[in-house]
Amino acid sequence: MNDMTPSRNHWSTGSEDGPLNISRRSFLGGAAALVLSVTVPVGSARAQAAASITPGARVSAFLEIRPDSTVLFRSAFIEGGQGIFTAMAQIVGEELDVDPVNFTVEGAPPGPDYLLTGGGRFTGGSMSVRMSYETMRKLGASARQMLLQAAAARLGLSISELSTEPGRVVHAASGRAIPYGEIADAAADLSVPTDVVLRSRDDFRWIGKPVRRLDGREKSTGRAQYAIDLKVDGMLHAAVQHSPRLGGEPGALTNEAEVQAMPGVHSIHRLPGAVAVVADSWWRARRAVEALQVTWTEPAAATPRAMPADFSSETHKAMLKSTPGDGVAFEQEGDAAGTLAGAARIVEATYDAPYLVHGQLEPPSAIAHWNADGTLELWIPNQAPEMFQAEAAKVAGIEPGKVIIHSPMLGGFFGRHFLYQTANPFPQAILLAKAAGRPVKLIWSREEEFLRDTLRPMGVARFRAGLDGDGLPVALDAVAVGEGPTGRWFGRQPDKVDSSAVEGIAGKVYAIPNRRVGQVHVDDPAIIGFWRSVGHSMNDFFYETFFDEMADAGQQDPYELRLQLLADSPRHSNLLQAVADLSGGWKRGPFAAEDGSRRARGVAMASPFGSEVATIAEVSLRDGAVVVHDVWVAIDPGSIVNPAIIEAQVNSAVALGLSSALLEEVVYVDGMPQARNFDGYPILPPDRMPRVHVRIVESGAPMGGIGEPGLPGVPPAVVNAASVLTGQRIRSLPLSKLDLKGMEG
Repeated sequence: MNDMTPSRNHWSTGSEDGPLNISRRSFLGGAAALVLSVTVPVGSARAQAAASITPGARVSAFLEIRPDSTVLFRSAFIEGGQGIFTAMAQIVGEELDVDPVNFTVEGAPPGPDYLLTGGGRFTGGSMSVRMSYETMRKLGASARQMLLQAAAARLGLSISELSTEPGRVVHAASGRAIPYGEIADAAADLSVPTDVVLRSRDDFRWIGKPVRRLDGREKSTGRAQYAIDLKVDGMLHAAVQHSPRLGGEPGALTNEAEVQAMPGVHSIHRLPGAVAVVADSWWRARRAVEALQVTWTEPAAATPRAMPADFSSETHKAMLKSTPGDGVAFEQEGDAAGTLAGAARIVEATYDAPYLVHGQLEPPSAIAHWNADGTLELWIPNQAPEMFQAEAAKVAGIEPGKVIIHSPMLGGFFGRHFLYQTANPFPQAILLAKAAGRPVKLIWSREEEFLRDTLRPMGVARFRAGLDGDGLPVALDAVAVGEGPTGRWFGRQPDKVDSSAVEGIAGKVYAIPNRRVGQVHVDDPAIIGFWRSVGHSMNDFFYETFFDEMADAGQQDPYELRLQLLADSPRHSNLLQAVADLSGGWKRGPFAAEDGSRRARGVAMASPFGSEVATIAEVSLRDGAVVVHDVWVAIDPGSIVNPAIIEAQVNSAVALGLSSALLEEVVYVDGMPQARNFDGYPILPPDRMPRVHVRIVESGAPMGGIGEPGLPGVPPAVVNAASVLTGQRIRSLPLSKLDLKGMEG
């Protein structure tokens, strides 16, 4: 593995080897921080070295204090717009006693120090802060203690006589102060303390405060460097054309000589499932590769994951809906089957949600460079450096320790920059750089991205509920039909349920005494992957809209029924009341608004990624479409680091959740996606974005996630409101498929 730990514990800037070639070596594109790098030995020695390291414990792997007392922090987690670099600076700075504004944060390379997510490393699943919070606080406190020790040695005093102020050690009795930068070297030579005292929550200065984003200025002035902005000396550019159907391979190139003669073209290459052109600019490479006339061969019968020629999303949805059975049980409580048999009334419904692409503004890209010493250097957007390092090594046919990964900031997450060979350009870039003998920067056009993106799976869920004589639910049986992304990428056991296929259906806290949740696994022919909030993104829509159907069948108000079923769960009932209060009081409607429109409200709850969320949406109908005017979100993440980041993340999650509910859908016909750009795949335009109101409720529960929890409650809240106005239940997304003209009323 490539480990950014210096050969000696060095906390200050300076280079013994002279200036770095910034265009090749610095993926920050001109940042002043020195990046030191050594390679941990491969094989058993590397394994032993990794085993001896406790992740998050070695101060030198994370912190570099410069002569001016500013701090370079190497984050185990990647910045992708979610504000993690700022949050890390707040957490570490709180205990180190350095104002976050004096931090420079960059993504750390692969290495055992950074395996902070359950023994691995992954930025996603809303895990970064909640899974590293205490570790990063201890890291900052340890560094502060080492600085105090170094200052005590210099001054000939005991540590008990010293304290710190932001960026310096202070001896209050004499008025003397030593800036951190002056004692950083001496502190770095000390052993890391094993036991440190953390700051009291009552004394927090930056944790819990709306600290301004560290990356805001660079992004707003266009100086932020994403992967597509990076350059390497001697770099060529590449573009690809993929087989229209997954599994096809390039055959004859009927005009190869003609394309080879086009201006700037360096070479033409056949790749697995694609052809590529390498040229002196990306635009020339793209024009050339699109001019190539390729005969695509049909996939061999045994080709894994090849897309059938007759596959369509409509037939797949029909097949999922008609697939019988109760599947493998994931959650069982009481006797759902027996109670349903004796219930006063049975409520049944089947829901579906479509494939979705990620549709991020940042196109997929990768830079690959083979160094003279046989190492492979990659600049690639990614959410898991160690996993990408291992996969790149397989593609390249070398040891993982010979792969150097640079992880630039991302233009969004949502699982798009996860480890998928079929949906990521880095394997192609590796092969092209090897063949060309020069560094190659590969960018997929938007059309190629839409063709090869991993999709949120199509999902179907069947529900049955039993009501008693008072109209209250006493039993619920739910079956998810389809495939989840976790099982696809990390292995599925036939007798086990993929939790990503049922999350948002299982684990609900409503007091329904008899419950069963199961899954019927059905292979998905598409290349499926993770999407923002994963299974919650559609499963909470299924469950929470069915909840309203149960309420209507039992002649119950859906908000009041939720409150009643949460009576024994104060955390959830308080949150539900908080969102109602935020919205000015619950009212379902229909009711007349001040502008004369006929409106209604819907409510939903979700429990994603360790946080709890309650959502209310107010909608009307106009010109046959659903208009969302306001969305109120009360979120309880247990405890918080930066309320401004939380509010921003909730706003972005509402936008994406609303876009998926109203507009987004991937349609397959004849084995191919019909949309190849945003003209065929509409996303939420600015003029359809509602007002978003956020209330943060700190319950003191264990810290939950932030990036994804704001999304799942939006589709069901909107659909529940729209169903009030239409007078009929809506069980399929997106809403743009529905003809609602004449229902404005």
